[in-house]
Amino acid sequence: MALLPILEFPDPRLRKIAKPVEEVTDAIRQLTDDMLETMYAAPGIGLAATQIDVHQRIVVIDVSDEGDAPLVLINPEWEAIDDVMDNYQEGCLSVPEFYDDIERHSHIIYRALNRDGNPIEAQASGLLAICIQHELDHLNGKLFVDYLSRLKRDRIRKKLEKKHRLQQQGS
Repeated sequence: MALLPILEFPDPRLRKIAKPVEEVTDAIRQLTDDMLETMYAAPGIGLAATQIDVHQRIVVIDVSDEGDAPLVLINPEWEAIDDVMDNYQEGCLSVPEFYDDIERHSHIIYRALNRDGNPIEAQASGLLAICIQHELDHLNGKLFVDYLSRLKRDRIRKKLEKKHRLQQQGS
């Protein structure tokens, strides 16, 4: 397994729309294993392939307290079960050290292929529902900062651009 570099906002590659996975192969399974290792090491609870500059519809998630319940979603989609919305403070591995309240659907149904290429369908609520919506946004080129005001988003972008400039100067 390998740790993969995570793209950070405002990298334009985060805006690419991911393409469906044609077939779940050994290479795709290896990619999901590497994504899980990267997510756990970050540490995070979700990672979309877009965040590692792979533009395929793949997401890994683990919202368990122990970090021992990985969920692999290939070609995922979701829909709201009802109109109930929740505010949840979100962060993102691609927007490090920034958090804000985002309103999302509380109860969803999701469908995907699992790591073995078998179809799955389940309901999710709470943190898992939020995480699925957040990660699937990544596959569509959207970040949680897009839900914020332009002023907040610009402030975050400027701070991260400065951080990236300082890192490049130090290398």
